[in-house]
Parts: sequence; structure tokens; C-alpha cells
Amino acid sequence: MSSLTLKGPRRTSGLTWTVLRLHRSALLVWGAFIVAALVTLAWTVWITADTALKEQAYCLDHSPCSVPASLHYSERIGYVATAACYSFLAVAAFAGGALIGRELENGTARLAWTQSVSPVRWLAAKLAVPALLITLGGTVLVVAFRWAWSAHPGLVEDWTSQDVFVARGPLMVAYGLCALALGALTALVLRRALPALGVSLALLFALNFVLTRLRWDLWPTLTRTQGPGGSVLFPESSVGTQWGAITTSGAHKEGFFCLGSDRARCMAEGGLTSTYVKYHPASHFWPLHLVETGIVLAVAAAATAAAFWLLRRRTA
Repeated sequence: MSSLTLKGPRRTSGLTWTVLRLHRSALLVWGAFIVAALVTLAWTVWITADTALKEQAYCLDHSPCSVPASLHYSERIGYVATAACYSFLAVAAFAGGALIGRELENGTARLAWTQSVSPVRWLAAKLAVPALLITLGGTVLVVAFRWAWSAHPGLVEDWTSQDVFVARGPLMVAYGLCALALGALTALVLRRALPALGVSLALLFALNFVLTRLRWDLWPTLTRTQGPGGSVLFPESSVGTQWGAITTSGAHKEGFFCLGSDRARCMAEGGLTSTYVKYHPASHFWPLHLVETGIVLAVAAAATAAAFWLLRRRTA
């Protein structure tokens, strides 16, 4: 009887289905999350928007006035934005715990490596399948959220909101892919599920915290100035990063303002020629968003490369 040779493509397909079967619960949760978000957005825009808009129009001519429908509209869109923005935390926990850490801890990974599956191909399948699902599901969610957010801008949070900023573009997907990569790397380093889960969450939270703090420094700001005769304000729907006064030598005194009726005299005595504000207009959304996306993807690529290097070193 001739021996049966298992070819590469079939083994690859088998690995893909194995990953899907082993983690079908996570797949169902991810799918349910996407469906719930889409239903919430569609219900909010198609069913509740008319009531909220009529309420706002009524309140323009009547005061005092309550706006519960408008608040509920904004809250529902905001809940989806928050869930989408921080979904990477769930991905990090899954990658560090169930996807990689648990199999290294209970020995099933080494068992797979003895069944004609090399460690590198095992890790590639473990990362490629979730990465594809994160990218596809995240893209659907981003497109749906952009549609819902732009349907009635007067009823939702501005683009400057942390959650909206992430959920409106590929940064949401980038954070998910980064969480997957860092979770896998952490699991390979620690080789225990629960510690890897905790450390993965901490790393992703720290990364997001740092980038959120640095976000408005990732792209040059615009500057508005005003002479001593008036005050300068931040434009509507913008992010203000700095304000102050300009001296006769051209130096900027951050945070300094002369207020009140004696403003002109105050500025003259202080050797000030004008006031200024530095800000990001709404048109800076995409430059800021794409720069942060690039940073997050670079971290994901570095973590993925480190994970494969560590695996090769330990299984050589």
C-alpha cells in the first residue's frame, strides 16, 4: 500500500480549520459584537433620529426644554464608539490567554509540533486567522460607525472625542492587530495563560494611554493671532493645544492672557503685541489618525517579528 503524503496547502487548510474550531466561542462572541453594534447603529439612525431632531428644533424656540431623545441618541452612538475603541483589550486578553498562552501552558502546542506542523507554521496560523477576522470585522464596524456618526452630526460627540477618534478609521483595526501581536509575544515569553492575559492587557492599556496623551503632538498645529484690541478664540470643532501672548521680541508666553477693560494697557505694560492660540482643525483628523495608525501598526509588526524570533530560538 502506498503511503499518503500530506501536502503543504492541505496542512495549512487543516491548521486554519483547527484554529477556528478551537476558538469558535471567541469567533461567535466577535461576530455577535459586530452584529449588535450594527443593529444599535441602524436602530439609532433609522428609528430614533427623527424624534431627536424634532426635539432639538422645538427647543430652539422654547426654553426651558428637556432633550431626553437627543441624549439617548448621543449615548447609543457613544456606547458603540467606546466598545469599538476599546475592543483591543478583549483581543489582547484572548491572544495572551486562550489563543497562545493556554496551549503553551498545557502542552498542546508541543503536541501539535510533533504532528507534522512546525512551530513557525503553527504560530503563523494562530495569528493569521484571528488577524483576518479582526481586519474584516473591524472594517465593517468602522464603515458602519462612520455612516452613523455622520448621519446627524449635531446629535453626536465631536471628532475630538477619544472614542470617536479611534472608531472613525483604521486606527480601530490597527489597535486590534497590535493587541493580537503583543498578546502572542507576551504568551510566548511567559508561557502561562493568566499571567500572559494580565500583562497583555497592561501593555495595550499603557500603549493606548501614551499615544492618547501624545496624539495632538503627532502633527503640526495651526496658529491664530489677535492684536491688543481683541481676544482670539479657538475655532469651532477644533482641538486647542496651546494659548498665550506674543512679546515684542516674538517670544511666546504660554498661558498668559490680559483680560478685562484694561487689556490693552496690560499688554503694553507686559511688552506684549498680540495673543495667540494653537489648534488642530477638523481637517487634521486624517493626518493625526493615520500617523497614530502607522505607529500602532509598527508596534504590531515589531511584536510579531519578535514572537517568531523567540519561537524559533526556543524550538531550535
